[in-house]
Amino acid sequence: MNLKRTSLYQEHVALKAKIVPFAGWDMPVQYTSVKDEVLAVRQKVGVFDVSHMGEFFVIGKDAIKFVDHLVTNDIQNAPLKKAVYSPLCRENGTVIDDLIVYLLDPEKVLICVNASNIEKDFEWMKSQLKGFNCELSNHSEDYSLLAIQGPQSFETLKSFFPGLEDIEYYSVTTIDKFIFARTGYTGEDGFEVFGSHHEINVLWTNLIKKGVTPCGLAARDVLRLEVTYPLYGHELNDDITPLDAQLNWTVKLKKPSFIGRDYLSANKPKFKTIKLSLEKGIPREGYNIVNDKNEVIGVVTSGTQSVMLNKGICLARIEIDKLPQNEVFFVDIRQKLYIANLEKKPFYNGGHK
Repeated sequence: MNLKRTSLYQEHVALKAKIVPFAGWDMPVQYTSVKDEVLAVRQKVGVFDVSHMGEFFVIGKDAIKFVDHLVTNDIQNAPLKKAVYSPLCRENGTVIDDLIVYLLDPEKVLICVNASNIEKDFEWMKSQLKGFNCELSNHSEDYSLLAIQGPQSFETLKSFFPGLEDIEYYSVTTIDKFIFARTGYTGEDGFEVFGSHHEINVLWTNLIKKGVTPCGLAARDVLRLEVTYPLYGHELNDDITPLDAQLNWTVKLKKPSFIGRDYLSANKPKFKTIKLSLEKGIPREGYNIVNDKNEVIGVVTSGTQSVMLNKGICLARIEIDKLPQNEVFFVDIRQKLYIANLEKKPFYNGGHK
């Protein structure tokens, strides 16, 4: 299989990044150490090449109405220049993808989707267009995307773009040919910047010259897991609903209609996604979750060693009818059971606005 490469691939090679296959792409997994990259984002500023993500535009009189019909969250009543996170579901409530909707103008919407789902998402959305006065186009090949994340991200970008305003979290603005969204996947303050391949290459070079830390997929995964953000293919997939993944807040059942509404209104979740921390041992995806009767009740969907907490952390999907009342959980790590603490809040609170 021929893997795709972002426009910044040679920059990653020059920085001696470790390159791995990811979602059909050759992507940098780390440059120096995962710990250093995580700390850079938590304490200063780091930059990620996320140009593998997909960009769709919906343009026309019914653009917002159409996107509101597609997704579970409320797009119709969101203010212009806002970004809205939402699952994209089938009629049976299962998740096709999770994505971010950017309301650029009354008749122009940008949708950013996961790299592994670009074709699947586009074909699904295209099949739902009938009856809506708008056009859907896939511009994933035309854009590169950087995520500049950390407490110094705004002042860093401001030095290159003096006109950049201190916009609210989950808002979007445009400057010249760039789209700036105050979004990210780390829990920290930051921006995701969409632009042409050439312009993003120039911005990357300027950021590195300024001392911004380049960060890879491994650090990104630790960062998102510390703040308990879900990842498609792990906490979300084609077989579960947003309610199974504790994303109830993204499912607006008071909306008159959206794809999957009838099912999600009438059916209770089959699973519960929980947060567990371990004093010893590192939980990994696929490890079984066991109760105090040594019965398998669920599975780790994402797990890692937290840089900020220096302990093992994970998200796990538990069958609701097997959820233990005494809240005692173990993680089976290579046939040895490790006690796991149920956490009610995110493992770490980031510093986003």
